[in-house]
Amino acid sequence: MTDTNLTFTKNVSSKLNRRDFLKLSGMASASLLLVACGPADKGTTEVEATDAGNSEADAAASTFAAEGTLRVGMEAAYAPYNWQATEESEYTIPIENVAGAFADGYDVQITKTIAAGLGLEPVAVKLEWDGLIEALGTGQIDVIIAGMTATPERMESIDFTDPYYVGTYGLMVKADSKYANATSIQDFAGAAVLGQKDTLLDTVIDEIEGVNHLTPVPTVPDQISQLLQGACDAITFDVGNIASITEAHPELKGIIFEDGKGFSEEVPVNIGISKGNDEIVAQMNEILAGISEDDRQKIWAEAVERQPE
Repeated sequence: MTDTNLTFTKNVSSKLNRRDFLKLSGMASASLLLVACGPADKGTTEVEATDAGNSEADAAASTFAAEGTLRVGMEAAYAPYNWQATEESEYTIPIENVAGAFADGYDVQITKTIAAGLGLEPVAVKLEWDGLIEALGTGQIDVIIAGMTATPERMESIDFTDPYYVGTYGLMVKADSKYANATSIQDFAGAAVLGQKDTLLDTVIDEIEGVNHLTPVPTVPDQISQLLQGACDAITFDVGNIASITEAHPELKGIIFEDGKGFSEEVPVNIGISKGNDEIVAQMNEILAGISEDDRQKIWAEAVERQPE
């Protein structure tokens, strides 16, 4: 935990058994039990507190943070949000499904803060982006902390916390491109623009009138690769990543547009969690609210500085 992280007033044991965790979170009450989403409880929201009902609800709810471990889904390939590291440090957490590997990044520092506030031990689970929500639904992970935005479509499947980061999007081009001096996204009318599949990096492209909206690719590195190969004129990117991308690829240029000339809205980043965990969401929101804007900016700047080239 870095100096920028909070000291929490809730001094909870670093590991809880499953029933104690449920009691702490308020999920076990005298009359009703809220049931966490998992393979055994889809479509179930509450049960009556009969002996049989309690046993069934406890079994389902225990899929969240089993054995005191907070399993966090992320790509571990999206710096500065998250990346894979080979050495353990004060900034890392282990990657559960990659032997000897660790995760670092802004998402990881938020993960550590959330886990400390809940009294849990965090581990990362490295997954493909398009498999994160499915993994949440099957109970493979407890939360998604991976630079994901709470969109209406995603909110039909899972719940989200308040934002822990708010970013904006720009367009990345080759430095010698005819678009290198563009001042508005509308300067890209007719340009071939590429986004990342199943993300706002793809859907925002349609804000450009007359754009040639290319079929999206699975990852941001795939976007960059296609741009370098000349397969597109521009790619969408999170402006928070401008330094890491251009330092690694000096032949590229990131364009950040003035208000009113860029994409229409800011891009909040939220923690995803299975439906039916309202008390846990409330606790996480309380923890996030305690992180000052100055601390968030400092944690972000440190992650940018620390990220791999």
